[in-house]
Amino acid sequence: MSETLKLSPREVKDWLEKETESIFLPVHARAQKLLEEMEKALKDVEGACKVLLEASRREIERRNMKVYKRARGLNKLARLFLERIQQINIPENVTYDSLHNFLQETQKAFTVTDIDIKNWFPRISPFFILDRRKFSTSFEKAKEKLRVLQDFLTKKYIKIKTLEETFHLIDNLLTLERKQIALEAKKRKIDAEKTSIENQIAEKQQNITSLKNKKIFTRLNQIDLEIEKLRFEVKHTLRHLQKPFIKFRSLTFREGGLTPKELQKLDQYIQSPFEALVTEENEYPILRQILQKLNVSMTQNKLKLKNDKKRKAERAINNIINNNSLSLLYQKSKNTLTLKQQLLKSPEIVKIQETITRLQEELKELERKRNQIKSEETTTKQILNETLKTIYNYKNKISKNVSELLGIKKSISNNSKQLRT
Repeated sequence: MSETLKLSPREVKDWLEKETESIFLPVHARAQKLLEEMEKALKDVEGACKVLLEASRREIERRNMKVYKRARGLNKLARLFLERIQQINIPENVTYDSLHNFLQETQKAFTVTDIDIKNWFPRISPFFILDRRKFSTSFEKAKEKLRVLQDFLTKKYIKIKTLEETFHLIDNLLTLERKQIALEAKKRKIDAEKTSIENQIAEKQQNITSLKNKKIFTRLNQIDLEIEKLRFEVKHTLRHLQKPFIKFRSLTFREGGLTPKELQKLDQYIQSPFEALVTEENEYPILRQILQKLNVSMTQNKLKLKNDKKRKAERAINNIINNNSLSLLYQKSKNTLTLKQQLLKSPEIVKIQETITRLQEELKELERKRNQIKSEETTTKQILNETLKTIYNYKNKISKNVSELLGIKKSISNNSKQLRT
């Protein structure tokens, strides 16, 4: 039967320390002592190097040609030895990884130094024999200390590597859970800001809709619909003149025949027939002039059209010039556009439009802030999910390590910080 104990990661660490202190503390203390001894041995080697430097420096200053070259060689060699020893980094905290890296770095320096000793000490012999012997003694002692530390790491310390890793995982887990709490608080704040902005957006949109639904604004919208119908009707009425207008414009570019004002109005009738008509004076005199000149061009066969198109164009011209077929449509369009312009200039419409413009600008700024918050929300959620995933993996790894270390099954619950026995 299993018992479930509710423990926080901090309590798990305290429990694990008590369970493993008889294993961990002696090994760790021994490692610390061996590292201190190794550090002392390196200091001794460093001191021996300085002795070689000083001895060789004195002989160089004496300029004894029998010893001079060997003294310079020893001086250079001792300086090289000293630099190697001083570059070795002594770990501040004893861990398996820090000791392993220290051993590799030191072994590399010692191996190269061994080679230099074998190559160069015989060439310096028989001079500086006492100083070289002192260096060799301290160097051999350091090598022996390194061997002992290496042996301890591979045979003893390796056994608590997993335990050490577990303590490190628990420390990281505690940091991650603090990060999780901060991220969840940030997410709640973002959610509150997002809700507030969305409420403001909804309120602004509602205000804009309410303003647009006012009676005077509704009337303006109705007029706009009437104008769209009239726009279509004008275009439909002048449909048989569109092709002739386009060809007539090309003809006038080559041969002339229209004043600049007429040519500008002709372009407008091609592009926007409604706007061209309502901006005419009474009885649309410019259109009449254009149609008369167009009719002359067709009569003189300067403007080439198919018979059917020509006949329809001539009928349309005759209806407009002689039968005033556009008169009612022109007047209705003019009156409707005038009514819209009057409404647009009314104080009530001006005030409503100013208010709508202001609300739309505020709405645009709120939407910008909402997009910014959504981006921040996405990033926060992503980091939080990654953090939760890492916490989940750390808890599983800690549980597995505890099981391997103590030979019993214990696991930290992934959802409620529990330790199961």
